[in-house]
Amino acid sequence: MTEIRKYLENHKDEMIELLSELVAIRSVQGAESEEFPFGEKPAEALNCMLRRCAGYGFSVENVENYVGTADYGSEPLLGILTHLDVVPEGTGWSGDPYALRRTETRLFGRGTIDDKGPSVASVFALRAVRELKTPLRRGVRLIFGTNEENGSADLAYYRNKRQLPPLVFTPDGEYPLINGEKGMLRVYFSAELDEDICINAGKVINAVPEECVVSYRKKGELVVYNGKSAHASTPEKGDNAITAFLADYSGDSRLLKSFQQYFQHGDTSGSAIFGENSQDFTCVLSLLKTVENSLTGGIDIRFPMNRTKAEVSGIICDVLKKIGFTIDKCEGSEPHYTDENSDFVKSLLRVYERVTGDKGYCITIGGGTYVHEIEGGVAFGAQFPDEDGNMHGADEYITIENLLKNAEIMAEAIIEICG
Repeated sequence: MTEIRKYLENHKDEMIELLSELVAIRSVQGAESEEFPFGEKPAEALNCMLRRCAGYGFSVENVENYVGTADYGSEPLLGILTHLDVVPEGTGWSGDPYALRRTETRLFGRGTIDDKGPSVASVFALRAVRELKTPLRRGVRLIFGTNEENGSADLAYYRNKRQLPPLVFTPDGEYPLINGEKGMLRVYFSAELDEDICINAGKVINAVPEECVVSYRKKGELVVYNGKSAHASTPEKGDNAITAFLADYSGDSRLLKSFQQYFQHGDTSGSAIFGENSQDFTCVLSLLKTVENSLTGGIDIRFPMNRTKAEVSGIICDVLKKIGFTIDKCEGSEPHYTDENSDFVKSLLRVYERVTGDKGYCITIGGGTYVHEIEGGVAFGAQFPDEDGNMHGADEYITIENLLKNAEIMAEAIIEICG
């Protein structure tokens, strides 16, 4: 056992205690104010983490409740980017989502794998390097965001105010290493309601909706369609409650009947929209609500490296306009790629192989990680191959062993790159 691993084993309970404190804060995006750009709770989680980091001897900064940083050493060469905001809890939990539940091997709670657990791991990785007095030639900066789940406006603001370190990775994805990310598009739309119906489905645009509540006012009938939540980048792991409703729909709304044609239950690629080349797409109708006399909704699309945002947005917006919707907002990002032969990527993969004993390799995913807009940035962890921590779903968890292993890998990466 290495000195770093021994240190982490000795501080395991302290790591879990910090994670418990963070999980207890329901850091879902809230009402915006001048002091709290994403609501009070994300800022509360950020300040909780910064207080801890200051107590551990790091130099901390809170950049106006958008982003916080903790530095060790001067002239940071490496940035480890995590986030402390979470998606809403949803339903189906075995216990309180905001009270960390510990079993013999697992830690359950919202944010344990995405991304509060990895945030804690990054802190204790840097603590291990510092307290074991491992010599570094360049500094390290831990970067804690508060808006990753709702567009990463936090990071855009931070980058306008401060400069990122030259090398950045985020444990906001999967091992061994993500160097390619599909393009992403989020489309919000609305139209005048053409039926006396009330629909409420979906909480966030980047998750498969697990419930769709439909009320037919004239009939006095209420129907609840149940599905299974999943991240919008992996919709095949979920069951879309909105498309379940559409498959069952037999009313008079032309809008909803058109949706039946384009959003078929069980189809997660948008084949009726993107045609024969849709196999590398994901397309999720994730929001559908009636607001007064309007029907509003949202669609999350992930598209392959050989397509552009302009091309994909043109296709989906044309379809929605054809149905009769107005496009309220259409935003997204181009695909992201970092050269797998860069020294940075090679260094991280060497660390992964050394700590795990497994082969390191690069992968491309449909999800957009926190480094999607950062040139040269990669996702390094936190989920291991063949692991599913129920990210964005009920009973989200991280294993105790993998919390420690993430911290060990990050500590070794700091030494490899900055030592």
